[in-house]
Amino acid sequence: MLNFDLTEDQIQAKKTYQQWVDQYVVPFADTFDEQQETPQSLIDQMAKDGHLGALVPVEYGGVGLDPLKWGLFCEELGRSSASLLSLVTVQSMAIQTLVKWGSTQQKEKWLPKLATGETIAAFGLTEPSVGSDARNIENSAVRSDDGNYLINGKKRWISFGATATLYLVFVQLNNMPVTFLVERGMKGFAAEPIKGMLGFRSANLADLTLQDVQVSEDSMVGKPGFGFSHIAATALDQGRYSIAWGCVGLSQAALEASMDYASNRVQFGKPLVEHQLIQEMLTEMIVETKAARMLCMHASFLKSSGEPSLIMETSTAKYYASKAATKSTNSAVQIHGANGCSSDFPVQRYFRDARIMEIIEGSSQMQQIIIAKAGHQEFTVQQRERNAQSNRG
Repeated sequence: MLNFDLTEDQIQAKKTYQQWVDQYVVPFADTFDEQQETPQSLIDQMAKDGHLGALVPVEYGGVGLDPLKWGLFCEELGRSSASLLSLVTVQSMAIQTLVKWGSTQQKEKWLPKLATGETIAAFGLTEPSVGSDARNIENSAVRSDDGNYLINGKKRWISFGATATLYLVFVQLNNMPVTFLVERGMKGFAAEPIKGMLGFRSANLADLTLQDVQVSEDSMVGKPGFGFSHIAATALDQGRYSIAWGCVGLSQAALEASMDYASNRVQFGKPLVEHQLIQEMLTEMIVETKAARMLCMHASFLKSSGEPSLIMETSTAKYYASKAATKSTNSAVQIHGANGCSSDFPVQRYFRDARIMEIIEGSSQMQQIIIAKAGHQEFTVQQRERNAQSNRG
């Protein structure tokens, strides 16, 4: 059995995160959702308090947060605002990518800026015609006579793409996936804000257009051919880890709102919480939330120890936690009745955001493919070992 008890330091960190979101996010999250924008003042506050650079190594000016504390922080953000969670998610994806695959020059230039929030990063993978088939991206780069590269294409649904200043853009170069760092303000680059989304309305989403955007070879992360198998895999695993924890927070928010409402709302002469069918829904919410949290704790343990099974376990956590969030927020709306469909109560936002959780950083169906393949490989290895033991016996 793994011991998932939190240390005193981790408990205190969680309390600090709770206090931060309760002060700066919870009272305003519905307003941000209605305005369909996260204000720059809140982003600046996150940067000031060290949250945007939490995963940047200390030697580059960051906090160097361990995986579990990062997960606890993402849980609290998910409890308060899934849109704001997406900001730290894409920021962490860029940070982890540069830490693992960036050149010395790229690390020295960008990590200190990402640590302070001077630079806000976005992850440019999804395209209008590609969707989940990210290995077959259509955006392209060609090498020009002067040794630079010209990038052309469009990116879609880019979280915080409307306000980011640095973009990890995935393109094809001679039929090989490549990643480039593209800066806002480059000639030929444009970001168009997206409004009217079902959920994640204040995630500052944008469509990106790149028309003969010129970048140097120093802007390439890794080398040709590394774009998906190495760079995207690292970033997506980090993204799934952050989103999984955020889904736990979203489920927790739905549970707390439902407990409060059911305790105070009287129907047929007694509080809703005393009705058996409401108790059944609350029970499912409690169990689903706890189970999702334990899967995330398990993933954090593997992430800290460098276990090779991390990718499958992260996918498992993201898959289960996102589905749990959908179930819990659906029940929350049902418990609230017509009030659950009103902007007067936050459960309608939780419900809308939960649907997005099952799509971003790899849909639930993509996670099923990953988990099933990994499970089959694990089963095959175990069968071979058993057969070998039987033969020796």
